[in-house]
Amino acid sequence: MSDLNPVRHAIIGTAGHVDHGKTWLTRALTGVDTDRLEEEKRRGMTIDLGFAPLTLPDGKAASIIDVPGHEHLVRTMICGASGIDLVLLVVAADEGFMPQTQEHLDVLQTLGVRSGVVVLTKVDLVDEEWLQAVMEDTREHVAGTFLEEAPLVCVSAVTGQGLDELRNLIARMLEDLPLRRMGLPFRLPVDRAFSVRGFGTVATGSLVDGRVTVGDLVEILPQGIRSKVRGLQTHGSSEGEAFAGMRVAINLADVSVDELGRGATLAVPGSMQLARQVAVRLELVADAPFDVRNSSQLHVYAGTQELVARVRLLDRDVLHAGESCMAQLTFQGEICFRPQDRFVVRFFSPVITVGGGAILEETRRKLKRNDSTVLARLEALAGEPRTRARQVLVDAGARPLSAGELARRAGLSLAEARNLLPGMVQGGGAVALGGGCYADVGAVRCLAERATRALEAHQGEHPLEPGMDLDAFRQGLLAASRQGRGAGAWQDGSFSEGSSAADLLVSFLMERGVIEVSASLVRTPGFAPRLTSEQEQVRTRLLVLYEEAGLEPPLNEEVLSNFAESLTMTQEVLAYLVREGELVQLSASRLVGRAAYQKAYGTLKDMFDQSETLALADYRTRLGVSRRIARQYLEHFDAMGLTRLVGEARVLVASL
Repeated sequence: MSDLNPVRHAIIGTAGHVDHGKTWLTRALTGVDTDRLEEEKRRGMTIDLGFAPLTLPDGKAASIIDVPGHEHLVRTMICGASGIDLVLLVVAADEGFMPQTQEHLDVLQTLGVRSGVVVLTKVDLVDEEWLQAVMEDTREHVAGTFLEEAPLVCVSAVTGQGLDELRNLIARMLEDLPLRRMGLPFRLPVDRAFSVRGFGTVATGSLVDGRVTVGDLVEILPQGIRSKVRGLQTHGSSEGEAFAGMRVAINLADVSVDELGRGATLAVPGSMQLARQVAVRLELVADAPFDVRNSSQLHVYAGTQELVARVRLLDRDVLHAGESCMAQLTFQGEICFRPQDRFVVRFFSPVITVGGGAILEETRRKLKRNDSTVLARLEALAGEPRTRARQVLVDAGARPLSAGELARRAGLSLAEARNLLPGMVQGGGAVALGGGCYADVGAVRCLAERATRALEAHQGEHPLEPGMDLDAFRQGLLAASRQGRGAGAWQDGSFSEGSSAADLLVSFLMERGVIEVSASLVRTPGFAPRLTSEQEQVRTRLLVLYEEAGLEPPLNEEVLSNFAESLTMTQEVLAYLVREGELVQLSASRLVGRAAYQKAYGTLKDMFDQSETLALADYRTRLGVSRRIARQYLEHFDAMGLTRLVGEARVLVASL
């Protein structure tokens, strides 16, 4: 499927100070009263998230999230602001820009919202001079933010002024918004869960990534529970599938309400990461009322999750308002995330928004502070897509990464990764290993050098062997592939990538002429066993010994007793002679010369040409050897699958 869904879906969020008209504006645009709780209606303020469908003048539909404005409910506002495409920043003309308006704007800026409209409400309550002053003051407050050039619309609940203009403006702006990426696996941060009689558990949220279909298997995180999608609704209408940018209610099978709630995430199984410690780029807003010190605690909000974390600043002791730096967050629980996810941080006490940032990766150890290498690597992971993809390849060393795995680690969609990789290969930064997998070109070059050194070392230590065992080579190759460019000596090891990664690396090295593979052995190109002059002398002595022994060769230990002064060398030469076919392994304890073996084989063939069965005694007599030796020849032929013992005689089971 294309990375971009051809049908445009969008989520519009309201933001602003309490009692500035967000809920009224939502009702005026949609006809839906989002104050659904009795307490909300009694108090005249939104205390939980409200949702309503919006039909635009061009007939297209969107969803509006009405968020609470009270300072004590900012955590709920953050939950609703996650995943919105366009914001309506509401400012009441009679009161102007308020502190809570600023905090909402800071949250939106931190979460990466990039499009919006400034809406001045209650304009019927003020005169033109006051209205102009409020407009100028509002413009000053949004200067330097994503709303600096945003359109400003004046509306009135009493007269209906500006509503049509606002509807038309929203429709035009949504047309210009980038389409939601569909290449990412499905994800829905849960903002509400409840039970419906006859249906069971329902979870609602903004579908921020991918698509979901009735019948899909989903994972509930961080709980790790799996469930199946029984039904889908968007604003009360049943659907067969839903796409990123839609408000969705998902009916889940075999899950209780107690097992999920606000803060949980529904996702494709295995597509999210859980971590207690992450590396992040941390940014404080320009008007942050408090600095953040190294080792201090913060409230962290990501999607609909809320956690407490201790911060470790990696290049300073204090982070001031308007500054950013690389940091490490250690959570009291587990955070569910994908790389590049945005988050908001609020000061631990008093609880007030001070900034946010982006999650870069999970970290399983403390990162070294004030280390230029650590900081440069994190800067790359926080950079543009190509830079992130390049760093992920470098981190993986020569380990083969599929486009999907690279996308997951770099915080990209699959289509983005696939579009980037050919250019990276052409630019010399990556190499295609086959099977849709890639690796860092420098690491692969180092791997080829280490593989060559390993083979040369093995060939130097075992000059009579025709190569290294393929399984041992593959294990060493996997270990070396994990070491990256600066790795040291060859290491043996075993990894979960197993055969697929090893096979890709072996095939790549073969194609590049770095190695040769024959049967189950690996060697450098052109290598062949060669005897030294001393080994040649041992070979001559051994062949004479076996030639003189004829059909009744000695035991191996008897042979070796004649070469006590060069025992190891003799064992190596014997193995060489067997591989070369000059000696034949008759049994575990006995070798025989080639000429004698051929005679024994020929005798077997002649006897079966004359009879359908062969008795041990007859074979022994024809060979003129002891009964024990004759039995070893026949057992050898049995093991080769040529003959089989039936009763007291042997029968032929294969052609001779």
